[in-house]
Amino acid sequence: MNENIAFLFPGQGSQYVGMGKSLYDNIDECKEIFDMGDEILNMPMKEMIFNGNEDDLKRTKYSQPAILLTSLASAKAVELRGISAKYTLGLSLGEYGALVDSGVISFEDGIKLIKKRAEIMDSAISPEEGSMMAILKLSPEKVEELIKRSSEFGLVEGANYNCPGQTVISGEVKALEASVKIAKELGGRALPLKVSGPFHCSMYKDASYKFYEEVKKAEINDFKKVVYSNVKGAPYKKDDDIKELLRQQIMSPVLFEKSIRDLINKGVDTFIEVGPGKALSGFVKRMKFEKPINILNINSVKTLENVLTELSRKEND
Repeated sequence: MNENIAFLFPGQGSQYVGMGKSLYDNIDECKEIFDMGDEILNMPMKEMIFNGNEDDLKRTKYSQPAILLTSLASAKAVELRGISAKYTLGLSLGEYGALVDSGVISFEDGIKLIKKRAEIMDSAISPEEGSMMAILKLSPEKVEELIKRSSEFGLVEGANYNCPGQTVISGEVKALEASVKIAKELGGRALPLKVSGPFHCSMYKDASYKFYEEVKKAEINDFKKVVYSNVKGAPYKKDDDIKELLRQQIMSPVLFEKSIRDLINKGVDTFIEVGPGKALSGFVKRMKFEKPINILNINSVKTLENVLTELSRKEND
């Protein structure tokens, strides 16, 4: 197990039709992951992922299990080539990929949980009630000022602390609409996100307890890797109540930047984003570090070979 490598599992919004298809077509173990996903979920996930409609795939109840399956297949592909990671970190739903990859939750339990999580989140609050907004080019202090001022118009909270200059806020539509003008006044920008609800804020408190009833059914195993908690921005510990932290995760901010900086302090110098998109890679690139950092991604056979080539070059330097 490589102590200098961390796997990053992406969250919702990274999905696209056709993701993971080359892994399915060329690697038997990856094919098995997608096949098992269809069977466990009793849904035609493969058809939706490989040949489906983009609008359908954007829906929370479909995108979350689709991304999880693609991410687990991507992690499996790179691990089959002898590349292992001591550390795993996921963004929102990606935390479940990290937990399954580390053996804490079984593949079957992970897939079932993410299906239930997606269904509960999809039905809890309508897009007309709440949404999310990306706040760009503002310091942490100004983001907090923006949240305070926007709160005069309704509930609004910090949801994703991704990287310097990008924080996502979540809350009621009126408060988010007000944040656009306030962000501009503070020297930044506010961009609406195409999501189906105000994820990672207290509006999901009731939904979190509903989901907790499902989480309680899952079996928790020993950690084979170090897994980061979104809620803590730090690794899970043996005495943590993992199920309670997963309940809180639905309604709590994701401390992604804090987690990445902690990984750097632990000596990680290579991040491999396993799954669709490059959003997490982009977040890491926007952070400044004293030492060189390798940022790679794998979601296809071609990108797998690129990762192997880059890691081989690194070893020979």
